[in-house]
Amino acid sequence: MTQVVVTIDIVNTKASSFFFYQRAEYPRDCHEVLSQCPSSINDGVYVIKPDGYPEPFEVYCNNSLGDGGWTVIQRREDSSINFNRSWDEYENGFGFLSHEFWLGNEKISYITNQRKYQLRMDITTESGCSFFVTYATFRISDSFSHYKLVSTGEYTGAADPCIEWCPTNKVLNRCKCEGSCADPTCTESCSSTPTCVCPDGFLMDGEHCIPRENCTCYIEEAENGQGVVLTEGEVYVNPSCTKRCSCNSGLLSCDDTYRCSPNGNCEERQSILQCYCNTGYTGDGVECTQSTSVDCGRLRGATSDSIQNIQPAGWTDGPFQVTCDVTDGGGWLVFQRRVDSSVDFFLYWDDYKDTFGDVDGNFWLGNDKLAALTSQTQYELRIDFVSKSGEHYYAKYSSFSVGNEATNYLLSVSGYDSSSTAGELLFFFPNYI
Repeated sequence: MTQVVVTIDIVNTKASSFFFYQRAEYPRDCHEVLSQCPSSINDGVYVIKPDGYPEPFEVYCNNSLGDGGWTVIQRREDSSINFNRSWDEYENGFGFLSHEFWLGNEKISYITNQRKYQLRMDITTESGCSFFVTYATFRISDSFSHYKLVSTGEYTGAADPCIEWCPTNKVLNRCKCEGSCADPTCTESCSSTPTCVCPDGFLMDGEHCIPRENCTCYIEEAENGQGVVLTEGEVYVNPSCTKRCSCNSGLLSCDDTYRCSPNGNCEERQSILQCYCNTGYTGDGVECTQSTSVDCGRLRGATSDSIQNIQPAGWTDGPFQVTCDVTDGGGWLVFQRRVDSSVDFFLYWDDYKDTFGDVDGNFWLGNDKLAALTSQTQYELRIDFVSKSGEHYYAKYSSFSVGNEATNYLLSVSGYDSSSTAGELLFFFPNYI
């Protein structure tokens, strides 16, 4: 820990005349303490009363420096006293005179406005190097003027041999977290020995600290109010996914036309913010192609039935199999088939909620899947059946949907096609138990 002792003493001046006066009951400073008995006064705590101060108070007098008579206003040795204090504490003083302390702005103001004083600072570094500096005059104003430092006068001292000056744009600190333009990330580490580090807002560029905005791959991002420095090869997308920037060979390149696909979203995944394709689509988020069909619509015009994997928009449980039928131009998705009694359709609510049967035989797709399917767009309904005598009939409706479970899977059917061969049917799902 660097030791600092700050003291003041009166400035010796030559006088051409003498004045007789009655000494006050208390000395006004440590210089007068020494003058009362110069042969026997040692360093220590004494009572003084500056002109105008209402009550006497104790100060620490240093009589071993130079000719003595120095009034110590601050001492710091080992950080046992916290100097991160409020305005009122600095005004009134804190600490212990025999150890670390601050005398107090109010007392220092009264002392330094009595006569002309000089300021001395004694410093001992952690390496044991000791030195001091002095200023020819020292005075602070009163509380009304916020204890403004009025003057320090001419500086004298030889501190350079003991001080290792930090390079330009660096500061002395115990904690180090120096990022660079090439890699702005870092982990803070602290030690008992101070070192020269870049201040906040600066990054290393070679051996020098430069402002972050001077790095070649710096982005001034107004959207979040913070500047961003990209490392080599790093990609940045702004919070609204309307700009994409990258750093290559130390050069910044930005695309202000970057936008998410209608089948994608701007979101953060695994700590990376960018455009991502929705479920059921693949691509870079800007261009998204369907990885699985959302229904059988793309098989219109096909010449044979087929089993396909589909995944409706909003269905998050993965693709599932359906039969795509080529009847009447194709593109029909079979959600129920009953050809014999090998599968029992007299089942419960939860059974009809999910899938049962075989997709290429007796089969029920499931109410949850039907609700997800028919919520995507408007669908037609076709019912094909064969009578016991082998005659084929069908009925078509132009609008068909099934609500979700919150609606008890409400069935909506309308728009009967008069060209149907079955006559208008009132179609019921099987009774639920």
